[in-house]
Order: sequence, then structure tokens, then C-alpha cells
Amino acid sequence: MEYKFKLQGLDCANCANKIEQKVAKLKQVDEAVVNFNTATLMASSSLSQEELMNKIETIVHQLEPDVVVKILNKENVQHDHHHEEKEICGCGHDHHHEEKEACGCGHDHHHEEKEVCGCGHDHHHEEQETCACGHDHGAELEQPYIELAGALVFKIENLDCASCAMKVENQMNQLPFVEKAVVNFSTSKVQIKLHGAMEQEEVKNALQKLVDQIEPGVKIYSQQEADKPVKTKIFDMKENLPFLLGTAFVIASFFLPEGTWELIVLGIAYLLIGGKVIWKALKNIKAGEVFDENFLMTIATVGAFLTGEYLEAVAVMFLYYIGEIFQAYAVNRSRKSIGALMDIRSDYANILIDGKEMKLSPEDVQIGSTMIVRPGERVAMDGIVLEGESSLDTSALTGESMPRHIAVGEELLSGVINMSGVLKVKVTKSAGESTVSRILELVENATNKKAPIEKFITKFAKVYTPIVCALAVAVAIVPPLLSGGEAFDMWIYRALTFLVVSCPCALVISIPLALFAGIGGASKQGVLIKGGNDLERIKDLDVLVVDKTGTLTKGKFSVVEMVSDDQERLLELSAYGEFYSHHPIAKSIVARYGKDIDASQIENYEEIAGHGIKALVKGKEILLGNVKLMQANQIDVKPVKKIGTIIHVAYDHHYLGYLVIADEIKESTYEGIKQLKALGLKRIVMLTGDDESVAKDVADKLGIHEYYANLLPQDKVTKVEELLNQPHVQLGFVGDGINDAPVLARSDIGIAMGGIGSDVAIEAADVVLMNDDFTTLATAITVSKRTNRILKQNIYFSLGVKAVVLVLAAVGIADMWLGVFADVGVTCLAILNSMRALKK
Repeated sequence: MEYKFKLQGLDCANCANKIEQKVAKLKQVDEAVVNFNTATLMASSSLSQEELMNKIETIVHQLEPDVVVKILNKENVQHDHHHEEKEICGCGHDHHHEEKEACGCGHDHHHEEKEVCGCGHDHHHEEQETCACGHDHGAELEQPYIELAGALVFKIENLDCASCAMKVENQMNQLPFVEKAVVNFSTSKVQIKLHGAMEQEEVKNALQKLVDQIEPGVKIYSQQEADKPVKTKIFDMKENLPFLLGTAFVIASFFLPEGTWELIVLGIAYLLIGGKVIWKALKNIKAGEVFDENFLMTIATVGAFLTGEYLEAVAVMFLYYIGEIFQAYAVNRSRKSIGALMDIRSDYANILIDGKEMKLSPEDVQIGSTMIVRPGERVAMDGIVLEGESSLDTSALTGESMPRHIAVGEELLSGVINMSGVLKVKVTKSAGESTVSRILELVENATNKKAPIEKFITKFAKVYTPIVCALAVAVAIVPPLLSGGEAFDMWIYRALTFLVVSCPCALVISIPLALFAGIGGASKQGVLIKGGNDLERIKDLDVLVVDKTGTLTKGKFSVVEMVSDDQERLLELSAYGEFYSHHPIAKSIVARYGKDIDASQIENYEEIAGHGIKALVKGKEILLGNVKLMQANQIDVKPVKKIGTIIHVAYDHHYLGYLVIADEIKESTYEGIKQLKALGLKRIVMLTGDDESVAKDVADKLGIHEYYANLLPQDKVTKVEELLNQPHVQLGFVGDGINDAPVLARSDIGIAMGGIGSDVAIEAADVVLMNDDFTTLATAITVSKRTNRILKQNIYFSLGVKAVVLVLAAVGIADMWLGVFADVGVTCLAILNSMRALKK
């Protein structure tokens, strides 16, 4: 099973790596990935969710005591329990039972004695009953969403058990001022309908008092508070009170003469300012984690105290503390910036229920429901337009600034904004399967697929810090021994400065953050990149293999030429003859005719494989097809050399002429090929199932010098295999994401065109170009190159500054103050540089 956890309060990238390594080493854990950018942990394990949660909490609290571990994807256990001892079922409550029972977790149990189940009610039953809480036990816990007219709406947070939600709802319904209370566990929403008038704040306070008694830690917020954007505090007075007191003691020390009192005051200031760092260092040592920033800062500053540098020891801890505050602020702002960039979900959907329009959470909308979308609203659910037409702002999905027109019968994707008319839409996908949900999930989880540079930095950090610490020991011992023990204190001080510089946080934080920002920025330009490894690799493409139909061309056939003495009659009879055919060529002829067709005029319709169509139209025989069909029916025709598919037409044994059907090249393809060549991609190979003449025509028009025609789907895979076997090739394949899924999966980088809404495209491809625009591929490569430049800048800058400061410290020019800048100062600058990857 794969589980997902939130690591709330995780603000140390180095610790995130350590958590990942420790969880991955657990028995029965196959894989573990910590995404520092989203503060989430993905783990694949045969353990139950509760068992894994307990093990993860133990590891996390050893390294980061203040981090809270929360389950993001609840394990949906729906099986019977037979136990003779105390067990823990999916609701997280303990039960003592000898036989199968019915408890609040939603499992069926049968018992002969009085027992207490997870909902807090007593049950006497030999079979499933309805208890005093008003809910059936053994049925689904989560009830359908109910919209209470005139109800006050609140948000409820930290409620992590559906059984507990029912318990809270039951208790709320007992309050004297409540007419009806509904708690929706899946949407964390509470609706309260009152008997009389009350202030919302008064109701909220009463609800909070109630939940404090039955579910400590659960919080109630008004809808306005929940919707209000949370500002990132750069400095919390209450939380940082010890730091403020320590600062006051430092200031007081300036007014004291040198001696005992100064030492005592600075010692108190040191403990107040650096107490949290020292405590973390001690806990980490106990957990076996020695080489981290807390330990290094503690050793360095304690050493400074022992060498008589009292004020500098306190000042270094002061600067480190300030730097950590700014670093945490920068990380949180970065996360929020990326989160805001991807904020394309709608909070509600207008659904018609019994003829009345009601606002529902998208999670509560059923497939088949009728949704109303008004001008200015963001579309909440995927669906098909039943009534109305409008213009859509699709920039959130495709990066395309031009509005797109939509009408009855067309597919409407969630996440876009309705700009003009009112639309009535039939919902075709649930909230979890909608386009917007899949996009957000892909972007959020993209950095779980770590890029090679990330993996290198993780390994580098494990080696780098011990090496610098070893150098610090050497600096402290070797020079004094060589000089006969002279200036021992001076070399100790220089060694301590080494320790301050040695933390690799700047790289460990900024590298994954830059990759995440690059993926987020690309998504706003119409490019979905499924992993940090894909973002890094796409810049190195040597060979681009391109499918023709639907990629370079529109994939829609059209009549490009008609040759006949009577073109109008030729088109009319051809449309009648092709009316019953489902072939794209037939549909293009009917579409070109554009008039109503009287199907009663068509008889004896017959499709002749490899030849064409024979039918009676208006009582006379019509033939539509190739030269072979004409010759088989003694119609004298000559082969036509044209680019495209030739449809010869004969009516009542007389030859009328022919139509030329072709697939048009997309307007964006010309510019896309030009941009790719400008980016240095020299070798572009086109594959197509069309004949040689069509392939050559398209290739010549686009300036593609290498192409292969008359290929079946399996032939395309074979051709890609041949190209992959060439030495030193990084191959990308661009296809429509459906017919080309095998080739997409086989290539180094699979790129799907127009794949939004296609499960096959998202599954098979590494990169999805959402707007079906070939120029977006150049955008993807540009984003990759730009992000890579930012990564290199962070690496060179971080290591360069550290190297310079280490050298300066070794020769006695740099002090600990500069060492702190080389640590937290460089980290903050690297984080800010990483955020440039968000911009276009």
C-alpha cells in the first residue's frame, strides 16, 4: 500500500533528508520519499497505516520534536474483524471484544454482551442496530452532503476520524440553540441551523467549547476566517520571547564592567538565545544524529565561550537565530507562492437539485448532476455542455491567453474560468478524477521523482559535513603541534569558525525548491512535467521523434480540393454516399457539405474493404473510393498524383470527378519547429503511417529532413528502438498520448500533445503539453534550461562562498560572524534565487 503523510512544521531540509533515509530503512517499507517543498512524506509499505504512522512519528520526533505527522490519505478499511483481544481498527479507537461487533469505525460486529463502541454510545445487540447517535453502524460513515438553507457555515480542522465527526455532530445537535447540525467529515465543514437569532461569533465560541470537551485539538473557524489568506509571520512575539529576553541581557552586558557579572549576564543571554539549538543538538546526539547544524553551532559557540570570546559566542548564536527566522520565512513564502500559483480549484459548484440551485462542495457532487456555471466563475467539475455557449479563460490549464469558445455538446474542463454566457453542464467526472485534481496532484507529487542533481546533493551533504569537521579538527591540532604549541587558542577559534561554515543547508534547501518552482512555473505555461528528473533531462534532448497525425497536423481530415464539372453536385452526392460511414475521411466530406441529409434517400449501403463504398442514392448507384473500385465496376479513370487521399466518385455508371482529402498542418507547428532548432535541437525525425508522398510533403513544408512513412504502430516502436540503440542518444518522442502510448513509455522522455483529459497520456508520458501547441515543447526545454542555470548558480555560489570563508578563516581573516553569513545568509539568498524559476 502507498500512504501519504503531512509533516506539519517541517522547516529543515537537512532533517527532511534524514527522515527520508530513516523511514526508507524500516522493515516492511519498500520506498520512502520526503518532499520538503510540500512538507509531505510518501511511503510504500505492507504495514497498516496506523502501524506505519507510529513508526514515522517516532523517527520524526527524534529529529524534529515540533513537527506534527498527519495522515493525508485515509486508509479505507472495509473488512470484518474477528478478535479475542484488544484491537485497533481503522477508526483509530481501541475496542475490547470477543466476537464480531458493530463499532463506530463502520465495521460489522456481532456481540452478545453490552459494549461501548467508538462513538461513545452503549449498544445491546446481537446484530447490527441503529444506536442513539442516529447513525447505522456497519453502513458507510460518511453521509451524503446536505445543504441547510439559512444555516451558519463553519470550518472544522484537525478532525481525523469519521466516527469522531459523527460524535461531534450528535453532541452539537444536543445544544439548546441548535435546530439542526450537520458535520461533513470529507469537506471539514459544519452547518448549524439555529432555533433563533444569535451572533456568529457567539455560536462559534459555544461550538469550540463543546469540541474541546469531546475532541481536544479540534478547531472551529468561521467561513470568513477559513477563507481569509493566512499571512506568513516573520516574527512571532510569543514564540520568540526567550530570544527577546536574551537580547535584552546582551544589551545590559554593554553597561557592565568586564568580570564575573558580565560573564553571568552573557551566559544567561546565551542560554536564552541558543537554548533551543542546544536542546535540539542534545536530542539529536541521543538519536545518533551528530553532524547537523544544531550540533555544529553548539560546539562552535561553546568553544568560543571556553576561549574567552563571550560576546562573540552570544552574537554568533544571535545571528544564527535571526538567519533561521528569515530562512523559515523564505521557505514558507516560497511554498505559498507555488501554492498560490496552482490555486485553480473552485471551492463550490452550483448544482440543480429538484429544480433548485444549491452550492455544494465539489467533493459532494455526484456524476450525472447538472451544474450551472455563471460568468466570472471558475468551473468546478469536468462535464459536457447541455445548454448555452460562452468564452473560456483557459490560461490556468494551458497558459493560452486567447479565450476559447465553447458550445453545446463540447467538453468543459474544471479549472477554467467562464467569461461570458451562462452554461448548464452535465458532470462527467468526480472531484477526485477531474482535470484540475489530476493536474494539482501531478505538480504536487512531481518532486517525489528526484532529479539526479538532488540525489547527488543528498549524498554530497552526508560526506561534506564530516569532511569539514575533520578539517576543523586538523586546523585546531596540526598547526599548534607544528609550532610547538604556540597560539593554541587562536587555532581553536579558527577551527570553530570552520564548524559554523560547514552546514550544507543552502544546497539541501535551494536545489529541490528550484526544481519545484520550475515545475510550478512550467505548469502555468501549459506544460505538465511529472518529475524533477524529467525537468532536468528534457534540456539534454539530442533526438526528437515526432508522430505526424495529431501532433504536427490537426488530426482532422478536410476536403482541400474538388475536381469536377459540377462541384456542387459532386459534393452533395459524395456526402449522401458517405453518410453512414464512421471513417474520419467520410465525416470530413459530410462536414464540408454542411446541409441536412435525408437518410431515406440512401439504400443498400455497403463498405468494400480496401476499395471504398457502394450504395443507392436517390435510386441510382453511387461508387466512392480508389482506382481499384472504379476499375472493378468498369469506370474508366486515370491515377491522380496529388498530395492527400483521392476519393473518386461515379454516379449511375458515369464518372463525376474526385475529391482530395488531407490533414492540415497546425499553424503553431511551423513556429514550434523553428524554435526547437533555435534552441539547438538539430535532429528531428518524423514517423507516420501515411504513404511516402504525404510524408514527404509535410516534411518538406516543415523543414524536417528525416522521416519514415507507411509505419504501423508496432513499426514506430521498432524505429524508436533503433534510434535509442545509437550511442549517446537522449531521445524524446512527441505523440498524441493515446495511439502512441507504447512509444511514449519506451522513449527517454515521452511527451504527450493535448493530453489533458486523457488518462492514457498522463499515465504514459513524462511531459504533457496541455494546449496541443507544438511551440509549448520549446517552452518546456527553455524552462528546463533556465531552471538548470539557477541550480548551477546556487551550487557555485553556495560552495564558492563557503570555500572562500573557510580559506579566510584558516588564515585568520574571517571570524565567526562571517561564518554565520556563509551558512544562513547564503541559504536565504539561494532560496530567493530559486524562486526565479517560477517566472516566465
